[in-house]
Amino acid sequence: MKPLNKVIINKDTSFNPIWIMRQAGRYLPEFREIRKNNPNFIDLCLNDTLSSEITLQPLKRFDFDAAIIFSDILMLPYGLGQKVEFEKKFGPKLGELNLNEISNIDEIDFVEKVHRVYKAIKKVSSNPDLNDKNIIGFVGAPWTLLVYMINQKSPKNNLKKDFFNDNFLINRILLIIEKFLKVHIKNQVDNGANIIQIFDSWSGLLEEKDLPNYVYTPTLSLVNFVKSLNIPVICFPREIKNYKEFCDIVQPDAVNIDYNVDPKKILKDIKIPVQGGLDPKILLTDYENLKKEANKYLEIFKDHPYIFNLGHGILPETNPEMVENLIKIVKDFK
Repeated sequence: MKPLNKVIINKDTSFNPIWIMRQAGRYLPEFREIRKNNPNFIDLCLNDTLSSEITLQPLKRFDFDAAIIFSDILMLPYGLGQKVEFEKKFGPKLGELNLNEISNIDEIDFVEKVHRVYKAIKKVSSNPDLNDKNIIGFVGAPWTLLVYMINQKSPKNNLKKDFFNDNFLINRILLIIEKFLKVHIKNQVDNGANIIQIFDSWSGLLEEKDLPNYVYTPTLSLVNFVKSLNIPVICFPREIKNYKEFCDIVQPDAVNIDYNVDPKKILKDIKIPVQGGLDPKILLTDYENLKKEANKYLEIFKDHPYIFNLGHGILPETNPEMVENLIKIVKDFK
């Protein structure tokens, strides 16, 4: 059984597998080399030769327990025909949203536009060196994708003033997102992904009264779909105020916590396996501090099924040596 499955399915507490969000990416010099020659980020995600190579880069360097495919949650709006580009020092920029156009996209058109993501997963999953590792596929949660598609850029801390004005538009788009996320998940699983993670990067923007409509209901539908494929599903509702309520309603197989939550409270409130929590900024400090902070999480969750990860993606300025140190700290923990 693969390492993450032992923890998620068997509730094994005898060890803590480790992988980190954005492990295939900007902190690695070998990634930066590829990126220099491939300035268009979407094209790079759709180059299955390079995206599979990037996925494997951290596994060649480090003893991670899982590979996560090099891709982006915005492949979904891209597959639906919305323009998506990434601007240096700004982040994602999306084009105008045309409801008529995206309502007329069918499954074949969508898969045709993003099928190279699946080809990359197939290449990675058929690599014999990864036989004892998990292959993680992922999607953005419906709410987070809705935010990007309507807001047309990262909201940071604010949505467009008229974001919630058109209820019909919002509900229609949510249904389309949900439908095609299932297509996207199924194709990732069919090509070798054996765990799916759902990233809800902007769930923290919502007031409590709006969570059922925008987070709980659509995410539950996806979670049930992934479970129907007999694949474990991890949810990351970043900066949500009430992780317990989220887990009780959405019922993922495991939950990734962000670095703003108290892990002791999580331990008390949550019965399912937990992943993550460490602040990525800790990797910018020194070895002693890294060891102290990593051991804090390992100690708190030592009798609870726990996958070591960060509470957000690894920062670009991280020294790869600190990642090496972190893995050793986690593997040596008794």
